[in-house]
Amino acid sequence: MNSLGPCKALIYIMIVVSASDRDMTDQELARIGNVVDTWPVFEDFPKERLVEVSRECQRLLQQPDGLDRVFAVVRSELPHRLHDTAYALAFEVAAVDLEMRLEELRILQLLRRNLEIDQATIEAIERAAKARHRTLT
Repeated sequence: MNSLGPCKALIYIMIVVSASDRDMTDQELARIGNVVDTWPVFEDFPKERLVEVSRECQRLLQQPDGLDRVFAVVRSELPHRLHDTAYALAFEVAAVDLEMRLEELRILQLLRRNLEIDQATIEAIERAAKARHRTLT
């Protein structure tokens, strides 16, 4: 596999969260596209490669120990200063449909552990995402 840069690692994380319940919803896919289009961390990422990178991640996940392989690649390619950004992206995708499934919660837990994110940061990210997705009804 070619070297996985930080942007690709972040996309892998979003794909893993979306695919965790074996149902990548249109809402989740739209959120991933929106994040790649709007978040500053992706400003140098060629947007036309999003589908290709997503498929690479899906192929990796289908291999034996695929999830462990994805996390190993993410840990090796993602600078520490982007660990909280990675968790924010993951939670953003998980929260988009306002329904956290057990599988998504498990992936978020594994991500927190793999990236060694502290509790205060986790709580701040989760609260902000919930506030962004809240509706009037």
